[in-house]
Amino acid sequence: MEVFFLLVLVLLMVIALTSGFPVAFSLPGAAILSIGMAALTGFIIEGNPSAYFTQDGPIEWLTAGVTNFRSLYWDVERDTLIAIPLFVFMGIMLQRSKIAEDLLVSMAQLFGPIPGGLGISVVFVGALLAATTGIVGATVIAMGLISLPAMLEHNYSKPLATGTICASGTLGQIIPPSIVLIILADQLSSAAEIANTARIAEYKLATGETMMPSEFDVVSASAGDMFVGAFLPGLVLVGLYMAYILISAFLNPESAPPVPYEGKIDGKFLLKVMMALIPPLTLIFTVLGSIIMGIATVNQAGAIGAVGAMIMGGYRLTEGQRNSFYPAILAVISTTVIILILSQYELNVKNIRNSEEAIAMIFATIAVIVLLISVFWSAWRTFRIENTLRGVMLETSKTTSMVFIILIGAAMLTSAFRGFGGEELVKEFLTSVPGGFWAQFMVVMAVIFFLGFFLDFIEISVVVVPLVAPILLADPSANITAVWLGVMIGMNLQTSFLTPPFGFALFYLRGVSPPEVKTIHIYRGVVAFIILQLIGLAIAGYFPPLVNYLPNRTYLTSENAPPPINPKLQQCIEEIIFPYYTEHENEIRAGVDSLSKVNIDYLPAKHKKALLNSQQEVLATFNLVEIIKEKDRQFESFIISYEDLHHEVRKIQAEIRKIEDDIFELKQRKTRLERNEEDPGPLVFKEISNSIETFEQMKAELLNSIPTQWESEREKFVLLKKEARVSRQKYRRNPDSAYESVINLTDVLNHTPELLEAETLLNSVKSIIEEEEPKSAMQHIKKIESALGSIKGANSIKSKISKARRALKGKKASPEKAMKQWQLGMTIYYQELEWRQRAVKELAVPLANYKILLKDSIGLRLQNKLSLEHGKSVSACKSSHEDISLFF
Repeated sequence: MEVFFLLVLVLLMVIALTSGFPVAFSLPGAAILSIGMAALTGFIIEGNPSAYFTQDGPIEWLTAGVTNFRSLYWDVERDTLIAIPLFVFMGIMLQRSKIAEDLLVSMAQLFGPIPGGLGISVVFVGALLAATTGIVGATVIAMGLISLPAMLEHNYSKPLATGTICASGTLGQIIPPSIVLIILADQLSSAAEIANTARIAEYKLATGETMMPSEFDVVSASAGDMFVGAFLPGLVLVGLYMAYILISAFLNPESAPPVPYEGKIDGKFLLKVMMALIPPLTLIFTVLGSIIMGIATVNQAGAIGAVGAMIMGGYRLTEGQRNSFYPAILAVISTTVIILILSQYELNVKNIRNSEEAIAMIFATIAVIVLLISVFWSAWRTFRIENTLRGVMLETSKTTSMVFIILIGAAMLTSAFRGFGGEELVKEFLTSVPGGFWAQFMVVMAVIFFLGFFLDFIEISVVVVPLVAPILLADPSANITAVWLGVMIGMNLQTSFLTPPFGFALFYLRGVSPPEVKTIHIYRGVVAFIILQLIGLAIAGYFPPLVNYLPNRTYLTSENAPPPINPKLQQCIEEIIFPYYTEHENEIRAGVDSLSKVNIDYLPAKHKKALLNSQQEVLATFNLVEIIKEKDRQFESFIISYEDLHHEVRKIQAEIRKIEDDIFELKQRKTRLERNEEDPGPLVFKEISNSIETFEQMKAELLNSIPTQWESEREKFVLLKKEARVSRQKYRRNPDSAYESVINLTDVLNHTPELLEAETLLNSVKSIIEEEEPKSAMQHIKKIESALGSIKGANSIKSKISKARRALKGKKASPEKAMKQWQLGMTIYYQELEWRQRAVKELAVPLANYKILLKDSIGLRLQNKLSLEHGKSVSACKSSHEDISLFF
């Protein structure tokens, strides 16, 4: 019966959507009605409203929908969706203030003289508008009103012209900032958490280990990651569109003839082009650049974009007036001043340390005030002229409200779907598809593509993605990232704007097309671009680094990058470092040999021993690397024969677990019937018992089908895996220890000047003990201790001074004992100073050269962050997907 009500849920949703009922009410309405019908039917027939739910009851699942909504939109740590109204505002402001129109006209005049030039200009402008607005409807309508008449006037093929405009308008779906990418990021962050929980459970079930290695975690996605990841695939689509138009113009010149510019190409024309092009490009660089460089979050970048669009709209709406650019000039100057001040000072109004910082704070405050004046001045202009600001805010409110209401309804629908066991059915269906992950992925992509013919991208994002994404992300056989999956889904959803009969871009263009352009022309025109979008989808799917590289590089080279010792980076770091060892072994050995010739007999025993051990450990590294390579070769050669057996047995074991679940449910049902006062009759009990017996037989058959060599082969696999892991752990400890000794000794020598300066403080302890009262003396000595604590390697001196202070404590204060401890401390001080000063002269330079030699190899794991070169290499390494299913 659960399946019946699941079908009722889907049927109600389809009927509501196809009848034109608003999506925002179709989704929750279908959920509430189906849950209510299931509860009522269960109460009438079974006497239990929860009888026809897989688990829990109607109240719990209705409450779950509200809970899902609250967790998404009231959780302070999940503020992704705040960016939606900001980017919507930016896009509509640029469209309403006619900046998009200026861009279209200028680019058409610039590119027109080359074959297919008008079409290329439409694609180029579509890409720029996508990177500034992301509003498909506004872009298609603007280009339909401005470019389509010009293209038709110059005898462009109607299908090519309409197809180019529709496809270019949809670039806003994949080129950031994009509303669909923000929604997908929000949905995929939840899906990644669910998938990671499922993967941990699978790992525990398969291996018996309670802790899954962190490098096997599912990689989640933020809106910033999605924006950066979609950037290159978006450019690939732009390139495919332009190439198609150029090839069409070459093969069939009549379909896209050149359009000569009738005016004069002079400085005035170039200035006009630059004024149309530079402001949007500046806005794109500011918004996307701030995200990519880690300067701003997506929400902050959205706010920057909204304010920038309003300033641009302010000067465009007053074009021709003497003071039209004044607010923009003030904004540029004040922002430049703020950036320059912040690059020189770390300003904090609560912690102004000197007069120079106070003056910088005053100038920064003035710059902020000027910036606010420019923003309010621009806002007043957009409000006063043609009531632009009011119209933009109304449209922003409508669009944002539509998105959020649909998200609320989707949360309710998803809960109902799970309540009727739909999620498990989807999981069983996908996991039963032959061909593994990639077959499942192709099925999901095909379903999304098919749904795009009838549903909007928001509906697919919030209904389908939460159901299928956790299943795909949890699969260890591909180990895909959420960013890659999100971009692939986003590119697929892009086709939903072009696919008849409900492609919205087709309707937008049909509404503004002249009468001679028929609907069939538009349909014919978009076919080629749909194929191009699918080609772009295939390229991004076949080359995952196209999506994953930029997010990885942005993260690993940012200020918040994880240190190289992070476990998730080790495999890639070793893939880079091991070849380096092979190429530079002689150089490293020569460096060790050079340091070994330096006299270090005067060093304290612990430093001398640590430095000698460091040299031995560096030389031992090469042998440890060879051991790892040998263990890896043994492991990989064994995997060749083991891999098929592993997958075969794991598949059988998965079938056994499903049967065990079915047996458990049948036994639970039998127990419930036995407890029920109403007798269902012997036939029911017999049917249940027969089903249990059948399942037990199936289970036994499956157990017998497991190959006899499985246990012995599995034991070999576990042993070889352990040996490989132990060899790597031994290697990692070795260079860490070798480099740590060098770091510690270098720090000690670098603090020699501070130790020398401390002599005056230490000598003052004698007069403090002799002349001051014990209580006052203790306070002064405590400050001297604190100063000594900041000097590396001065703990032995500090210890004696501390004992001198404690000798003055209490009623039995003993200045004589304190003086004795001070004398011992001074003896240690002069001994420490003597060897340090000698080491600075004789050892500091060889040690610094030795440290530089080891920094990017032996010492790489102990650096604070990866260098730019290593960050690029590790990013490239981590951008490909790796099959880790053998470890599950």
